[in-house]
Amino acid sequence: MNILEAIILGIIQGLTEFLPISSTGHLTVVGKLLNLISAETPEHWTAFIAVIQLGTLLAVIVYFWNDLIHIVKEFFQDNFFQRKKFAEQTLNSKMGWYIIIASVPVAIVGLGFKKIIEGALTKNLFVIAGSLIVLALILALAEEVGKFRRETKDLKWYDAFLMGIAQCFALIPGSSRSGTTITAGLFLGLTREAAARFSFLMSIPAVAASGLLEFKESLKYLNMHGAINLIAATIASAIVGYLSIEFLLRYLKKNSTYLFIIYRIAIGILILVLLGYSIIQP
Repeated sequence: MNILEAIILGIIQGLTEFLPISSTGHLTVVGKLLNLISAETPEHWTAFIAVIQLGTLLAVIVYFWNDLIHIVKEFFQDNFFQRKKFAEQTLNSKMGWYIIIASVPVAIVGLGFKKIIEGALTKNLFVIAGSLIVLALILALAEEVGKFRRETKDLKWYDAFLMGIAQCFALIPGSSRSGTTITAGLFLGLTREAAARFSFLMSIPAVAASGLLEFKESLKYLNMHGAINLIAATIASAIVGYLSIEFLLRYLKKNSTYLFIIYRIAIGILILVLLGYSIIQP
């Protein structure tokens, strides 16, 4: 991998991490086309894309900095310094609990199936194409049945838990972390913007944990050239990721997710066609 390829991958990561179209799916397709994924050591690729997620983690932290400061401050205030019953806590303090609750399912599943996630199966383009199409159809169903009445202030602990379970399905490449969680939010009656906002906030612990863990693992086979590529890709993903958050939250205020639904189906079909003509390998 050269530095230009690394920057391209970082841009793709930043563009697709927050849009409900699957960053892992897009990165894997491009990685296959550029012959960057080794069949013998697929865990190297998994480590690379997990680490550059730290760039998009930085993007979401910077974007929601004020919100996060209030969440942390009021969470400690209401739970440690001036302890209050949960019902009496501020919305920001409750949001801290919701983020924790939403992070538990993916932590359990991610650690339990770590070897499978890092293996060759999750780089399989048939799996990615199928996930892109299937989740698009489920998201379309959510658009049809969703009430779009509940705002962030209306969140309950069980909403967080169910969206946390939905986040587990993002471990299947092609599903999309934001795609699965926003879909769950729509089924729960949240507005599109509220579902996306909580989706981004609840992703912070999971992305931080996976990115830092994989960064530690990647040190085994990271040389100076690889380190420069990793830094370049991470910086690119951070900048583009911030812009993607801004775009999506503004877009969902007035628009549905059908643009992304159509895109997911089109890309899924295109991958299957390319596989059929043996232009790319599964």
